[in-house]
Amino acid sequence: MDDTPDPAPSPDVKFLKWLVTTLAAVMICGVLAVVIVLVIRLRPTPPPLPSEITLPGGARATAVTQGDDWIAIVTEAEEILVYDRLTGRLRQRVQIAPQDAATR
Repeated sequence: MDDTPDPAPSPDVKFLKWLVTTLAAVMICGVLAVVIVLVIRLRPTPPPLPSEITLPGGARATAVTQGDDWIAIVTEAEEILVYDRLTGRLRQRVQIAPQDAATR
């Protein structure tokens, strides 16, 4: 076995090592910047909602869904109440016809 130490690296190898390290750091910063920009730009914004919706006559909601300009609430009394999204005013009431036992 040869116990002679390795010769000192040439200046070109030192420069190449510095260049590769710098390139890796710049690429990591670039990937982080792209991820941060994507997270900021693609964050979902909640749709505008009325400050309050009052259900008529002590009705209790069992389900809620929404469209572009309306909110629908299904009540325990088998009724669908359609409200305006911005004002919260009741637009329409739809009574759900109960199913008879023979069609179940």
